[in-house]
Amino acid sequence: MSTMQTGISGYAELGPPPELPEHGLRIMPLGGLGAIGRNMTVFEHKGRLLIVDCGVLFPEADQPGVDLILPDFSTIAARLDVVVAVVLTHGHEDHIGGVPYLLRLKPDLPLVGSRFTLALVEAKLREHRITPYSLEVREGHTEQLGPFGCEFFAVNHSIPDALAVAIRTDAGVVLHTGDFKMDQLPLDGRLTDLGGFARLGADGVDLLLSDSTNAEVPGFVTPEREIGPVLDDVFRQASRRIIVASFASHVHRVQQVLDVSRAHGRRVAFVGRSMVRNMGVARDLGLLRIPDGLIVPLDEASTLPPEQVVFMSTGSQGEPMSALGRMANRDHRHIVIEPGDTVVLASSLVPGNETAVYRVINGLARWGASVIHKDVAKVHVSGHAPAGELLYLLNAVKPSNMMPVHGEWRHLRAHARLAELTGVAKDRIVLVEDGDVVDLIDGRARVTGHVECRNVYVDGLAVGDVGEASLTERRILGDEGFVAVTVVVDEATGKLVAGPFVTGKGFSDEPVFDDAVPIIEAALNRAAAEGTSDPHQLQQVIRRAAGKWVNDTYRRRPMIVPTVLEV
Repeated sequence: MSTMQTGISGYAELGPPPELPEHGLRIMPLGGLGAIGRNMTVFEHKGRLLIVDCGVLFPEADQPGVDLILPDFSTIAARLDVVVAVVLTHGHEDHIGGVPYLLRLKPDLPLVGSRFTLALVEAKLREHRITPYSLEVREGHTEQLGPFGCEFFAVNHSIPDALAVAIRTDAGVVLHTGDFKMDQLPLDGRLTDLGGFARLGADGVDLLLSDSTNAEVPGFVTPEREIGPVLDDVFRQASRRIIVASFASHVHRVQQVLDVSRAHGRRVAFVGRSMVRNMGVARDLGLLRIPDGLIVPLDEASTLPPEQVVFMSTGSQGEPMSALGRMANRDHRHIVIEPGDTVVLASSLVPGNETAVYRVINGLARWGASVIHKDVAKVHVSGHAPAGELLYLLNAVKPSNMMPVHGEWRHLRAHARLAELTGVAKDRIVLVEDGDVVDLIDGRARVTGHVECRNVYVDGLAVGDVGEASLTERRILGDEGFVAVTVVVDEATGKLVAGPFVTGKGFSDEPVFDDAVPIIEAALNRAAAEGTSDPHQLQQVIRRAAGKWVNDTYRRRPMIVPTVLEV
């Protein structure tokens, strides 16, 4: 009986992969499997590497102080000289956000993508003072990148100019869809090229890597153009200012807001650095049509009558430092939420962001705003294909092997079930997670090993300096506070000379450590009597004694910070 292949989750002892045969193709996902974000896949063939996407993942509440999470480049860091190109499927942060950090390692890596995607990347790289080598492609184009023949296909997504890529090698043909959906009435008229996928499938697709985000959602996507009438109704009913929050790359949604604003006699101000930057790029490329006089600077918009202004803002995912997050906390420099304002969250909830988004919604409602989001009105549709459309793609492509990508485990497994329903053999469906290695050899895709693939955290200017141990300490500090114990001991004997002095932060508002002092003192006296004088060993004695007292007395586990001074 055949079984679905699984990677490290099924085989805990996976080791490094074997040497790749000359006629084989290796696929190494370094991000995007098991989580929504940080998408990056490395293809290896004949000693050369092709990278598809290089994105970031945004931190969750249990990762305090972290700004971004990058793919782990360590597996390929020593082999960047054999990378033929970095192909970017589209311009969302979870697909391009890691590019500046990769190019820090080798600035001349060629970037391949559509016009809008490259424009967004180049604007981002200018902030990092990197000038990339870029190769612009579009649907219908083919490029030979080393041993990889790449053909590009139009796909419809929640950003213009998204592409899928078919990779032809001596080992077979791989189709990587990128993120896509099949809106049959797209605002820009650019359909997902299902006919091209069918042609590719007729010739033979050996491995399909396909977007799994909405694999659990039945049916078909709602057309984007159905959002327009809903926004029109919201604007008609609004009596004061309107703030619309969206992804800073969702050009189509911004265009709808601009159109309905003009129809209702309102002026629009862009709020948030990424919104201003991205819409400037879209306007310059002709992807965003802005009537003369519609856009006003933020300073000017703040002086207009409230019934004549719309703020187009970032912050739809509840980011605390975003423009909308600052509005909810009433610390935005220009915009103070007042009763009667209308706030529209024109985006979906990225898994993991729900708590942050609802915190912002509650903050806005607290100040009297009417908040409209996808749970109460159709103000957003997803950019990812639901199950009905994924079945269409599977039936059109008819892949010999299938590997679900871009999704949490529940999405990957749901997509695998869809593939099995369309006739893909169960033992040719490869379920893996980041770091698992899949080899396509003689028409079969198999899990062959695992490479190091940890989360790489960006904390301010530091990249990779913060690890899981540091995050654990931060979580303890945030949840339990810390207790500091300082003692002075004789350098020769280890006997207590002064102290213990016990203080705490984030533990209690009242001094509660008087009862701990004799217990710590007794533990140190016993250690000295046993001949212990090493400061490190004495720190451990203090940590155990203080930790036991806190746990017995308060059932809490703060961080214990012992300091031993020798005289």
